[in-house]
Amino acid sequence: MSTYTTEIDVRFRDIDAMGHVNNAVYATYLEQARTEYFRDVLDADLSRVSTVLASLSLDFRRPVELTDGAVAVDVDVAELGRSSVTMTHELRVGGAVVAEAEATLVSLDPDSGEPAPIPPAFREGMASYHGL
Repeated sequence: MSTYTTEIDVRFRDIDAMGHVNNAVYATYLEQARTEYFRDVLDADLSRVSTVLASLSLDFRRPVELTDGAVAVDVDVAELGRSSVTMTHELRVGGAVVAEAEATLVSLDPDSGEPAPIPPAFREGMASYHGL
């Protein structure tokens, strides 16, 4: 089973008044990692894929600071349904886990906006990459 990993630079604008990455920014890191996953694994531009984020849960382990430099974000597929995919994420700095997350994306029919089967090419790409 392969895990997709990307590195995201911690930017000055990510830092809040407490001196660490604001908790809402973690969701942006996850979104960026998913965007890169779609590009690199599925050869797709996520902004052109008819999908919606249906749920997101985050568990924070420790703060991330500007001096940490970058956050490594893992993307794995935990469940591949008919019209949805649940992805798990681990965020790390220097090998230490700083947060864990789970996100569910739902494939939509672009005309009706209703849930639709995941396109076969995406299903095959995810299954192949993650050994599902």
